[in-house]
Amino acid sequence: MTSKRKIGMYGGKFLPVHLGHVNAMVMASTIVDELHVVVSYDEEYEKKIFEGTGMKPISAVQRLRWWSEITADLDHVFVHSVEEKQTGKFEDWMAGAKAIKASVGKEIDTVFSSESSYNEYFTELYPDAEHILLDNDRELFDISTTLIREEGPYVHWHMIPQEVRPYFVKKVAIIGTESSGKSTLVRNLARVYNTSYVEEYGRTYYNKFKDSMSITLESDYHEIAFEHKYHERMQTRTANKVLFIDTEAIVTQYYSELYVGKRLDILTEVAKLQEYDLHIYLEPDVAWVNDGMRVHGGQSIREENSCKLKQMFDEAGVDYVIVKGNYEERFERCKALVKAIMK
Repeated sequence: MTSKRKIGMYGGKFLPVHLGHVNAMVMASTIVDELHVVVSYDEEYEKKIFEGTGMKPISAVQRLRWWSEITADLDHVFVHSVEEKQTGKFEDWMAGAKAIKASVGKEIDTVFSSESSYNEYFTELYPDAEHILLDNDRELFDISTTLIREEGPYVHWHMIPQEVRPYFVKKVAIIGTESSGKSTLVRNLARVYNTSYVEEYGRTYYNKFKDSMSITLESDYHEIAFEHKYHERMQTRTANKVLFIDTEAIVTQYYSELYVGKRLDILTEVAKLQEYDLHIYLEPDVAWVNDGMRVHGGQSIREENSCKLKQMFDEAGVDYVIVKGNYEERFERCKALVKAIMK
């Protein structure tokens, strides 16, 4: 049976998208034949509302991507973005409505919102459309974008859609030379924070050989770097607020120079593109463990290699926090560092 209501519009700034928005969208999608989700944006205005929140402004493209993913399997739901200046005048609403109508390209007969205060505006802007309120009392999802911006997304993580969460996941790279405790620390931190982690893919890659040291090829490092980034991306989608990562492209570059005698341009470019919220550098001051793949066990060599790796991070302009001491001291220090970036 064809719905009485044909074309619906559900709009907002969605800074950020939360489950209240998703609930409203799904409800609206069951009422009309076509639903158009409209992301309105005003970059200068949005910069101001993010000031003092600890959050960065979220681009209209990013919000559009969220909605595109959230509605991917809803064939009758379409997403748009429309620039709508926010000067506090009704003329802004008029210009926005005009742009929305042009973007939708069809006569809108239903407008949706969760704000009864919009009645007066919508009556004038969409005189031939019915305004339907969705969860106006916020009984199911008692949340707002203002609250998320003020208190942070981590406090309200349960209200952040799965498609949106990767944007807010903090990425912590644990770095250092061989046998500095990276792998164990990454796993332990992931356990404590009930989240996912990324293993050093180079170790996985070379485990398939009997004697990896004598058969290393330059091309190995291309595959290692790209595969590692793939796993980072996949684990970010399942992470619980924070993701712990064992090694990154600069460390891979360090191993390339160590074992094939040269730095690779492709690793330099990958390193330029990667972004982490925190680099934790582990000093080689714990006991060296021979796991069959390590060859630099002498303490003087370990310290020399560590200095080389630090120099590479310095050259790349990457900030890092040095952590040293016994395993307990390292673990407690790292938890404090993570706590600081989660505010």
